[in-house]
Amino acid sequence: MALKRKGQEFRQHIVATANRLFYRRGYNQTSFTDIADAAEIPRGNFYYYFKTKDEILDAVVDYRLEGIRAMLAEWEASIPEPRDRLKRYVQILLNEERDILRYGCPMGTLNVELSKTQLVLQSRSREMFEVFFDWLKTQFLAMGCGRAARDHALHVLAVTQGVSLLTNAFEDGAFLRREAAKLKQWIDEI
Repeated sequence: MALKRKGQEFRQHIVATANRLFYRRGYNQTSFTDIADAAEIPRGNFYYYFKTKDEILDAVVDYRLEGIRAMLAEWEASIPEPRDRLKRYVQILLNEERDILRYGCPMGTLNVELSKTQLVLQSRSREMFEVFFDWLKTQFLAMGCGRAARDHALHVLAVTQGVSLLTNAFEDGAFLRREAAKLKQWIDEI
């Protein structure tokens, strides 16, 4: 049992390392060797867990989805009002400002990169947006927005992705902070 747990921890370490590298370097610019070196494991051991880079990406998407779902469940449990949960979602921009300035949004950058040459993989990475979209729509429905809930959810996704992209492009944290404040105000006004 201890060996199995150790193997799972080892695999998780590889996935966490690949996740970080895919975000900072890009999927296409990250090799098996890069991941093995960063994880500080022999490349042969690496192949025991993953035969292809696509398998690693699949595990990274699962890792990110697990984190997203856990975060959203925690917000559901700890923040009683849907309006406040929506503003907590916007707060991600502010909490991640430093990384966004340097690397952009981890979901957005991966989706754009994969959409150019790896559509099958891109459809898998799109699941992260789908989880957030469904959750945002549920929050707007809980606020009584009815049919507008879908459009509001897409609006929030579009604004946060646009802000992430332009913050990264212009290296402008003040822009990010202003736009996050505007989006929170818009949520308050609904």
